[in-house]
This record gives sequence, C-alpha cells and structure tokens, in this order.
Amino acid sequence: MLVVIPTYNEADNIEIIVTRLRAAVPDAHVLVADDNSPDGTGRVADALAASDDHVHVLHRRGKEGLGAAYLAGFGWGLDRGYDVLVEMDADGSHQPEQLPRLLAALADGADMVKGSRWIRGGTVVNWPLSRKILSRGGNLWTQLCLGVPLKDATGGYNAFHARTLRGIGLEDVASAGYCFQVDLAWRALKSGFDVREVPITFVERERGDSKMSRAIVVEALLRTTLWGVGHRAAQLRELSQRRRATAEVGARR
Repeated sequence: MLVVIPTYNEADNIEIIVTRLRAAVPDAHVLVADDNSPDGTGRVADALAASDDHVHVLHRRGKEGLGAAYLAGFGWGLDRGYDVLVEMDADGSHQPEQLPRLLAALADGADMVKGSRWIRGGTVVNWPLSRKILSRGGNLWTQLCLGVPLKDATGGYNAFHARTLRGIGLEDVASAGYCFQVDLAWRALKSGFDVREVPITFVERERGDSKMSRAIVVEALLRTTLWGVGHRAAQLRELSQRRRATAEVGARR
C-alpha cells in the first residue's frame, strides 16, 4: 500500500504526519510528492526517507496544482506495483489514525473509499461557519449537477485499489485543484466501480497556510457546472432517443 502526500511549504508538518502514519499503519509506504517547496519541505522529506525505507520522495519541478501532484504520485505507485493507493493531506486534516477505516471498506469489497465529513458520524473541527457552508454547498451543487450519490464528493481523503485507478482513465484527467477529487469519484462511478463513504473527523490545520483560494473555488464551480451541463444534455439525448424508438415500434404495430 502506498500513501501519496503532496506537499508545498509543509516543512512544519511533514515529519509529524509521516510519523503518525507510520505508527497508525506500520506496513504503509509513503510517497511525499513535493512541488519544489521553497521552505525546504523536500529536504525534510529526504531526511525521513534516508532513515526509513518505507518513505519515498518524488521531487517535482514546481507548484503545478494538487491534482497534478496526485497524478504523478499515482503513476509512480502504479509503475511500482502497489495494489492500494491512498490520498492524504500533509497538514494533519486527514488523521492517519482513521486510515484503517478506509482500508477496511476496501477489504470489504469497495473499489474506492472516500473519508466523508458529511455523512453520519463524520465531523469537522475548527472550521468557521462560512467554510462549512461553502463545503456543504459545493457538495450539494455537485450532487445536483452530476447526480452523484455522495455526501462528500469534494473530500480529499481517498483510498483506491490499483485496478480502479487504472480503470478510470487517469490520462484524461485535467482538473488541477480541488475539483480533482470530484473528477476521480465521478469517473469511478461512471465506470461502474463501487464507491463508498466512511465517516472521518476532519481537523483544520494548526501549522502553515491553507492552500484554499478563491481561484480554486471558482475552478471547481466552473468545471463541475460544465460537467453537469454535458451530463444532463447526454441524459436528455438518451431520453429523446428512447422515446423516438418507442414511437417507431408503436407505429409499426
């Protein structure tokens, strides 16, 4: 199993989160995908890798977005034969101690598992009301646009079987920001994979700066809306074709 942790300026967090992860799931391998962080995160990760053969580092040229970092990490892991791959943030918001919940759902037959803040048993710690409204509203909009049966499609604590990632067309994923998470879940559902949610406690970061920005929110909203328009248009075309076929059959009778 490989846990991919993308980083940009997470020098204060990366050693803490890797240490917690290795304690929570001792068999896990960790890949730190660092976007050439100017604060030295890559050097901290290199030191961790030098002292632990379960820790690996992927040095990237620069900041290219969350989705691009995960795609690079997935490619690295798939090329090396890992059978389970996990997405996890570096800032402590995704608690390593809850990873066994996601892994248990995979072992129970799921193809993709999302750690969910918004199903029964899930919660968020230290978020202002405005951030909760933004997250819930974004997920509701995603449900309306795409018809996905997920309460937390935007969540980024996710686990996959390797076969799932290979089956959803990663080479066609273009989203770079947080809508990357919606893109993966929607692709998995459309491909017929079993996508499940398990409750998690999401904890707002205590160190460093959040990567969330207005541009990321706008990108997610626009992409989801465009996907939704295309999805609903395809449904209408399919319905029209069915009605036409039914009418033709009735006329021949």
